[in-house]
Amino acid sequence: MDCSAFRFLDHQQKAHFVSRNPITFLDSAPFCSTELGHCLQANKMEAEPVNVSEFQELVKLALPKMYYDFYAGGAEDQHTLEENVKAFQRILIRPRVLIDVSRTDTSTTIMGYKTSAPIMIAPTAMHKLAHPEGEVATARASATANVIMVLSFSSTCTIEEVASSCNAVRFFQLYVYKRREISAFMVQRAERNGFKAIILTVDTPRLGRREADIKNKMVAPQLKNFEGLISTEVNTDKGSNLEAFASGVLNASLCWKDIGWLKSITSLPVLIKGVLTREDALRALEVGVAGIIVSNHGARQLDYSPATINVLEEVVVAVQGKIPVLFDGGVRRGTDIFKALALGAHAVMIGRPVIYGLAAKGEHGVSQVINMLKDELELTMALSGCCTVKDISRSHLSTEIDRLHCRL
Repeated sequence: MDCSAFRFLDHQQKAHFVSRNPITFLDSAPFCSTELGHCLQANKMEAEPVNVSEFQELVKLALPKMYYDFYAGGAEDQHTLEENVKAFQRILIRPRVLIDVSRTDTSTTIMGYKTSAPIMIAPTAMHKLAHPEGEVATARASATANVIMVLSFSSTCTIEEVASSCNAVRFFQLYVYKRREISAFMVQRAERNGFKAIILTVDTPRLGRREADIKNKMVAPQLKNFEGLISTEVNTDKGSNLEAFASGVLNASLCWKDIGWLKSITSLPVLIKGVLTREDALRALEVGVAGIIVSNHGARQLDYSPATINVLEEVVVAVQGKIPVLFDGGVRRGTDIFKALALGAHAVMIGRPVIYGLAAKGEHGVSQVINMLKDELELTMALSGCCTVKDISRSHLSTEIDRLHCRL
């Protein structure tokens, strides 16, 4: 690590990192202790991150390796993890010119709720591993930015703590456990505390093989939402306690007929997250879900499943506009958001970038990440000749399949 990376940290993070790694840091840093002191005191004059990927570089320094690997890692060979990002790079934008873009507007409506941009906070677990304020800080930042947050079933702040932290539209992510009454109780708590929709994750009958967590023997904290209901204390001799816990609680028998059960216990709309095929999109319509989220679980479940941007259009075409299709996976730029919208997504979900902003700079870091993506989207719209989100169309893109067809 060198000063160019170290300079992005704030005073508290620098002090924390050096206190944990004094020998390693000084041995690897190509400067003396005087220069280190200058780095520590120059925070106010330092350059801020200018894109969300630079936040990830900060987090490599700020977090223990176990926690960084937990957030950043994918399943097995991590092929899909890389493809989620790289697949966006193979899609080109076809801009229109000589259009009056002196006024552009990124606002949109998601599930009937007006938001400042087609951006949502994806459900990501255990924010307190990234920052002491956890999901409460993330909730406040999303409320300030007027974007919808989806609270993870595995949050380290309780449903009630997040609900009381600020006034905002929020959705709740759900897993159905073997002990179904636990999941039902969580749904009731979310509904009672003003959450507006249930996002059922459907791609996790078992936990994917996350080898970094196994090597690190990842230890997750007790989750306050489950106090008195279930314990996460399990034997980790053979790997992470996440894997051991999941094998004991996840319901591998969950199937399409159970959507009816979930709809019967709540008045909230039910969306399903984890659809990657036309066939499953059609089944989702048959069972009456309120929306679909195209997602491969951040590439943390089945490696060599497709990058989500590569299958988004397949799902959109199958649904034919009957229910909204949301998108999750690999978004790192405003251009990525533009591409997903052009392929038919109503909005995109942001996962890892939010965690990186939270870990680097707390609530302010989450706000920075959201605003960076909003600003990049607005600029992409203007440079592509789109004044509003509704102006973004399929004709604004050239995909690999389009280019192949042109050559035939």
